[in-house]
Amino acid sequence: MRSLETGRPMLRATNDGVTALIAYDGRLLGTLPQFEPGVLAGLVEPRTGLTPYVRVGNLPVVLISLLSVALGFARGARRRADGR
Repeated sequence: MRSLETGRPMLRATNDGVTALIAYDGRLLGTLPQFEPGVLAGLVEPRTGLTPYVRVGNLPVVLISLLSVALGFARGARRRADGR
């Protein structure tokens, strides 16, 4: 998921978990079995530019969440005022 967000390839190396080479678009280019020693080799090409997520981050999600909470409070206050 992080590769899709940033538009960059990801090299994930672990001692006892999943070791993987992930393309900029989220495709797995190679993996090693868990809990087994090994060497993963692959080609990574640098990329330039920014994805929409890198530009604005979580701001749209946070704003929509805050707006939803504010509307919920406003609706609840209106119901209490109306006596419902």
